[in-house]
Amino acid sequence: MLATFEELVSEAEAAPVDGWGFSWLEGRATEERPAWGYSRLLGQRMAGVRSGLDLRTGGGEVLAGIPHPPPLLVATESWRPNVGLAQANLRPLGGSVVEVAEDADLPFATGSFDLVASRHPTDTRWDEVARVLPSGGSYLSQQVGGGSNRELYEFMRGPQPTSDERSAERAAGEAAAAGLVVADLREAVLRLVFDDVGAIVYFLRKVVWTVPGFTVERYRDELRRLHDRIQSEGPFVSHTRRFLIDAGKPS
Repeated sequence: MLATFEELVSEAEAAPVDGWGFSWLEGRATEERPAWGYSRLLGQRMAGVRSGLDLRTGGGEVLAGIPHPPPLLVATESWRPNVGLAQANLRPLGGSVVEVAEDADLPFATGSFDLVASRHPTDTRWDEVARVLPSGGSYLSQQVGGGSNRELYEFMRGPQPTSDERSAERAAGEAAAAGLVVADLREAVLRLVFDDVGAIVYFLRKVVWTVPGFTVERYRDELRRLHDRIQSEGPFVSHTRRFLIDAGKPS
């Protein structure tokens, strides 16, 4: 028997959203991954340095997957519930986690880390990234491009203005302005498929910048329309945008 709208929504509302894992969506949503394989690249790069820093690590899930951690491995995270989760995930690698507020200066000495990494940061303090890198150090990041999931957020909120605020070109310009040299810049548009409205509720609760201020009660009518559409037409398809930027501090 198919679950009702209320059952799907209630289940998704009750699901925990700590950390940055998406295992709850298995069998309910699928997301295409970029061809460059960020996790693999991160593992390769961390294996070749003596000190690494992961900014806004979430629950440390991605960083915990590197096979050969450097002798010094540090991560930052701003959301307190994630800090403890990240500490548990990174402890087997000898990593430590520092709670750092959004947009705050990094509490590390100049030139502290050979590699700084960040997956899906909400924004990038390029000045601070450049400061904590030594000469010859590098920054590796996979970021969310502008207009990501436009189909979903415009279904919920109506037409929205476009902006280049999160474009790859803008990130490259800001990196250069901070004194970094961009060695690699790649972009991808990827399919994100939701099989039921519960998956959408969970996603919007977790990826909070997609529909700012999202709550089930506030968007119940839109969620009902989404549910009816999925029931009649099949899975809801949105498209995410990602870019990879690899920038180094000149020797």
